[in-house]
Amino acid sequence: MTLSLSSNAQTIAAREYNSFSICGDGSVMAWGSNGSGQLGNGTSTDSNVPTPVSSLSSVVSVAAGQSHAIALKTDGSVWTWGNNFNGQLGNGSNKKSLLPVVVSGVSDIKAVAAGYSHTLALKNDGTVWAWGFNTDGELGNGTSSDSNIPVKVTGLTGIIAVAGGYEHSLALKSDGTVWAFGLNSSGQLGNGAYSSSYVPVQVTGLSGITAIACGYENSLALKNDGTLWVWGYNSFGQLGNGTNTQRNPLASQVSNLTDIIAIAGGEKHTLVLKKDGTVWASGDNVSGPFGNGTTVASNVFVKMNSLTGITAISAGYRHSLALKNDGTLWACGTNVFGELGNATNAESHVPVQVTGLCTAVTALSEIAQPSGISVYPDPCKGNFTIDVKDGPQNSNLEIYNLMGQRLYLQKISNSKTDVNPGLTVGAYLIRVVSSNGQKNQSQRLIVTE
Repeated sequence: MTLSLSSNAQTIAAREYNSFSICGDGSVMAWGSNGSGQLGNGTSTDSNVPTPVSSLSSVVSVAAGQSHAIALKTDGSVWTWGNNFNGQLGNGSNKKSLLPVVVSGVSDIKAVAAGYSHTLALKNDGTVWAWGFNTDGELGNGTSSDSNIPVKVTGLTGIIAVAGGYEHSLALKSDGTVWAFGLNSSGQLGNGAYSSSYVPVQVTGLSGITAIACGYENSLALKNDGTLWVWGYNSFGQLGNGTNTQRNPLASQVSNLTDIIAIAGGEKHTLVLKKDGTVWASGDNVSGPFGNGTTVASNVFVKMNSLTGITAISAGYRHSLALKNDGTLWACGTNVFGELGNATNAESHVPVQVTGLCTAVTALSEIAQPSGISVYPDPCKGNFTIDVKDGPQNSNLEIYNLMGQRLYLQKISNSKTDVNPGLTVGAYLIRVVSSNGQKNQSQRLIVTE
């Protein structure tokens, strides 16, 4: 199976009291709360061990809302299940589904994301589509009316990633800028105001962004230099900037935190993954989602105990997930509904291994490798030269890890370019795409040693 090359391909997902993981064969496992059918197994019975989501295959990305879930398949179709009171399943009804249903009227999708009761999908043409709850404009279509079918977000083009919060949404453009829409009571739109917006507005002062994430009413952005930028609600210290200032309408950098490669926002806590494979957390630590052996909150980032070699992270209500490079999945925090997946309902303040899980996706088993791109030396020492046949015009060089997460972005205008992305030892996928994100010119695997 070949993973989607979306900049936010998600192989694990946590939200509220649920957890999800994509298996190596493209199926999906789910565990935790199931009152609305969010485990997708045809029942409404909770499970403290992973159970297969029924009738799903060829899945490359998974996302979770408050009580619904979304899966993206290799054919670009989107499937949803669980609660549907606000139309968040996007199938033209408001009736919940205990089994996956296909989303009506969207195709050629390359990324999905979920807010609490709304859903986002990014098309290969760079446009964004949304459905579900819309009281504060989180669908971004200029209205406050819910929709149980996908509607196009107004005025967004060239988008490469999307993220959903409680009642707000984020979109990342190929030029490194961030756009936001929806509820803004805590400044989570990052435009210096507190008024909700029913259409996308640009987050002030951000450039060079490579990844985005949403917490409950706060927002996160990862810059191409490995720094973290935060804004919005912060009463629990979830912004990790050393304060508990409740409302923060402008983005600011988290000091003394560098070499970040992935970010995740939970209900009241935040996770970051560093280049060295360690996980760090800030915010509320009730029930132990920090995984550091305590329940003490922190408004600065603290290290999760004992975990190394982590390749992906996700944060739920009061629990956290971390995927290791050996395919094992680890969890910590609250476990009332079995969301830690370790066959118990006891919370854990240190990471415990999810039991009975399928082999998780940790690598690409197929790589499309057109002849139009050369890299030398390969293997390299972290720095290399890329040579693209016929010379790209206004193109982007993108580097992904084998989880499908984008780690590096550089604009290139010459056919031959020296690259210094600071990669650690491992295998990476590189690709060159036109700056509008529409044309995939070439891609190939490289190895660093």
